[in-house]
Amino acid sequence: MSTLRNLAEEHTRLRPADIDHLHRIAGDWQLLSDLSFADLLLWVPVDGDGAFLCVAQVRPTTAPTAYLDDQVGRIVGGPEVAHLEVAHRQGRIWREGDPVWYGDVPARHEAIPVRLRTTDGEAGEVIAVVGRDTNLSTARTPSQLELNYLTTADDLAQMIADGTFPPPRHPGETTSAPRVGDGLVRLDAGGKVTYASPNAQSAYRRLGYASHLVGEDLAALHRRLASDPLEGTDAANGILAALRGEAPPRREIDARGATMLTRALPLMPAGVPIGALVLVRDITEVRRRDRALITKDATIREIHHRVKNNLQTVAALLRLQARRVSMPEARVALEESVRRVASIALVHETLSMSSDEAVEFDGIVDRVASAATEVAATEATVGMRREGSFGVLPAEVATSLVMVLNELLLNAVEHGFPPAAETPVVPTGPGTPAPAAPAPGAPVAEAAGPVEPEVVLSAHRFRKMLHVSVTDNGRGLPPDFDAERSGNLGLQIVRALVTGELRGTIELRDGAKGGTEATLVVPLVRNAPEGRPAG
Repeated sequence: MSTLRNLAEEHTRLRPADIDHLHRIAGDWQLLSDLSFADLLLWVPVDGDGAFLCVAQVRPTTAPTAYLDDQVGRIVGGPEVAHLEVAHRQGRIWREGDPVWYGDVPARHEAIPVRLRTTDGEAGEVIAVVGRDTNLSTARTPSQLELNYLTTADDLAQMIADGTFPPPRHPGETTSAPRVGDGLVRLDAGGKVTYASPNAQSAYRRLGYASHLVGEDLAALHRRLASDPLEGTDAANGILAALRGEAPPRREIDARGATMLTRALPLMPAGVPIGALVLVRDITEVRRRDRALITKDATIREIHHRVKNNLQTVAALLRLQARRVSMPEARVALEESVRRVASIALVHETLSMSSDEAVEFDGIVDRVASAATEVAATEATVGMRREGSFGVLPAEVATSLVMVLNELLLNAVEHGFPPAAETPVVPTGPGTPAPAAPAPGAPVAEAAGPVEPEVVLSAHRFRKMLHVSVTDNGRGLPPDFDAERSGNLGLQIVRALVTGELRGTIELRDGAKGGTEATLVVPLVRNAPEGRPAG
């Protein structure tokens, strides 16, 4: 299904600013739908033929819908849109007419013109029409709550026609809460409560206010209830701003261990401030869980920090021991252990600074690669290059993968490029046979320059699998090399981690252009233990 913007751009000549305003309405009109007990359909005129196109629809959560089928994308003309045409042409709310039938459902039509105010604050032209269609199959005498809902809905409908609703959205705010059913308080122009829904009354009772809200000065009440005087003042100022016709950001009030979220909206039909609408929601349990998560995250980060410190201590002790060992083989083994422990510490260092159990792996592998070229026992100066991105990896993948790559990079640098003494020397000088002259007409080969030693680490993701390769342009694998029977401890660690912890595959082979290539395929979706769902 096409989006509101796509439909409007394809079928109308609305300006980008007009479409943005329609998006704001569609982002905030659940409030009007719930207060109206009605479906809302956003209609835009189609160029040239007098028809209207439905670009958005919302159903009420407080009443049955008038439309079982989705109306978005539907183009309607003729008598069926006569009420939309009147609202669009005359710029007024249309409420005349008899009920209509949608199958077996009787419904009442209303049409609300949508205006976008100009930059100087004047009411602009009508750019669309909101159809407000109420299912009449459950019609009955409305209760006090329903009467207050409908009265407030009419005020907001007039504000849509004036171009003053919805108010500008504040940065970082969403439109999900609070909603009409969470709690509604209506204020008069002086800030006194004229109506409070039962859910609103219950929310204030949890803050410690046991009396009825009707007749109370809500701004003063917020100052009295809030545990933090500054917080209470902010909440009160938000109420006063709404009474002046402004749209303040949402506020939270904490009192007696409970937390309530408030949203204040000005009510100013026809440009006349008549009061405010305050939506409230008890979010005590939500904030309790937030605090528990924050505490848990802090604890996990502290654990990773301590593990990193302990690993660095182990590495330091191994380094000290290596300096005191006289046997070269033992010293080399201890130094390799230092590098392995340090690579794991890098992961825990990153996790200690992260807010979740995942790490940005590119920075870690770049540090490991740089260390491999610095500490490898080779006389050659080996270049290191990374292609592609590992992205964000889960901690359990990152910890094992960094050890695997540390071993492969060290092997590529140390064993791929032999010392100068092992490099074959081409004989030159007196007595050396001269090279044969090229045949007539044969192309003359250009002298090949020396190849710079290089190791390339590449990574890409495909279908929830991570594909990694470590390629060098060195001397390649020995003729009788067998990875499964190799006595090299580093390769044994690599195979054990890849096939065990990472549940992946690894292959070592000669590169297509010489050298050695190691390829890994690691699944990024971890298999759950038997009997438990994957998550």
